[in-house]
Amino acid sequence: MGRLIAVVLFVAVLVPGFLLGRAWGLAAGRRAVAAGSVELAEPTPEGTLALLRQAQHGRRLRRVGLLGIVGVIGSVVMFAEASVFLWAPVLAVGLLAGVLLAEVTRPRPRWKTAVPPRRPRQGEQISAWLVWTMRASALATLALAIGLWRSGDLPGGVALAAVAVPLVGWLLAEIALLRALLRPLPAAGADVPVDEALRTWTAHLVTAAATVLALFPLGALLLAAGVDSDRVSEGLDLLPVALVAGGLSALAAGLAVAAFLITWLRPVRANAPALAG
Repeated sequence: MGRLIAVVLFVAVLVPGFLLGRAWGLAAGRRAVAAGSVELAEPTPEGTLALLRQAQHGRRLRRVGLLGIVGVIGSVVMFAEASVFLWAPVLAVGLLAGVLLAEVTRPRPRWKTAVPPRRPRQGEQISAWLVWTMRASALATLALAIGLWRSGDLPGGVALAAVAVPLVGWLLAEIALLRALLRPLPAAGADVPVDEALRTWTAHLVTAAATVLALFPLGALLLAAGVDSDRVSEGLDLLPVALVAGGLSALAAGLAVAAFLITWLRPVRANAPALAG
């Protein structure tokens, strides 16, 4: 009976990760609608220039993420053989940092804004469920890392990295979301679909990147806490089961969000196939 309860608990804790992956799967429909709106419209010269500048800026800043290779080399120098477990996380953090920097520093489009200024709601750009999941994941990671560090179960250097990475990613994402929310809408109606698509891309890119930066450390910390023999509880030992299941769920959800993030890296284009004839 105890094993059955443990299995049920294990499966139940995996459900949030599945739901998060499902939510990001639905976000792909929002991307298709935004891209289709741009293709069906004929942007003004300013709108076309904005699309070109945004694509070039994104590619240029994401290359900064390749500096993660420098971090990989540094980990090899500092930790020698032990760095075999660090190169993948360091490289991933560098690439995700490039994505966040590209979005938070995007230049404003050079088109005339509406008078009086009009601004969209965040719900028109991205689901609130995805944004609040990012925030909850970051807060959970920070709380768990600080708790493990205070109890002496986490070295200071590891705790610092587990706090700094999700915290910085979360702050950059919030700044990018705020910029996309406060920017006024364009005056020309033909540029509105372009503007909406650019906001939608930015909101999903930064939310996905910050979510991945929070979920992977959260999963690793939960697994470390779950396999700690000092945390084994009496009776059915449900606490270690819940911690391990939560860690696996967080890692699986992080992989799912990372897969959707890759699909959002393609820049917004105005090919206008419906108007080509």
